[in-house]
Amino acid sequence: MNKRLYTLLFSSILVFTIIGIFIFHKVKNPNPSSNVSAQEHVNKSDVEEMLAQIQEKMAQGDYSTAKTMCNQVLENAESQDEIELVEELLRDINFKLVLSNEPIEGKTVMYEVAPGDSLYKIAKQFGVTVDFIKRCNNMTNDIIRPGQKLRIYTGKFSVVVDKSQNILMLYADDDLIKVYKVSTGKNNSTPVGEFEVTTKLKNPVFFYNGKRIGPGDPENILGSRWIGLSYGNGSYGIHGTTSPETIGTQETNGCVRMKNEDVEELYMFIPKGTKIKIVE
Repeated sequence: MNKRLYTLLFSSILVFTIIGIFIFHKVKNPNPSSNVSAQEHVNKSDVEEMLAQIQEKMAQGDYSTAKTMCNQVLENAESQDEIELVEELLRDINFKLVLSNEPIEGKTVMYEVAPGDSLYKIAKQFGVTVDFIKRCNNMTNDIIRPGQKLRIYTGKFSVVVDKSQNILMLYADDDLIKVYKVSTGKNNSTPVGEFEVTTKLKNPVFFYNGKRIGPGDPENILGSRWIGLSYGNGSYGIHGTTSPETIGTQETNGCVRMKNEDVEELYMFIPKGTKIKIVE
């Protein structure tokens, strides 16, 4: 099963789970209580219908409408479980919306390629990465031509690392779009504070005790990507791993460790200068 089908299946299961919870509550409490109006019961029925419509909009690729409807459902959620389920669905919608070619009011522009342009030049102008532009515009190479229209996301990405939960949260402006499981430092060695991305390296070389360990070597604990932070003279960062089974633990020397496939995705989103906040 390819990634797109897997994602669609996951979203479908999530939506039907939410619908099931609402139906359960409705069956369990079929009669209005003294403090619940008839209009609120009508709204609950509307919520069930909207959840089904959200799934349809997502299948159609209309993520903006799906997001608006999801926020309306969130306003009518009656329990913490319902809220968490809808928030997870909303996060999935936000992620797909940012990566889609769908325009977002106030956050995307359609840029017309000018003579002499390159993807690097355009990415620098808008403060995004080349790989992100390519992903949003379904491009398989770096070739662009004058007059070509590119959908450019103009929002800002930021990252919050929660050491207590060993998670990394990726935000697009104020919208949470992805949560990754990570490893942090043993003995509380991961620094706390606000930093920014200073360096980015694909397939980094690992230097240890004067030894140069190349990419792909099992002893190269940096994995496939290095995202250096403005702390410790560049010695702290977010990176991949050769030991994915350790993700979720506190056992690094202070860096934030991710699965290779996760750090590669994060690397695609965030340019140099991205704000990184690490909290206890």
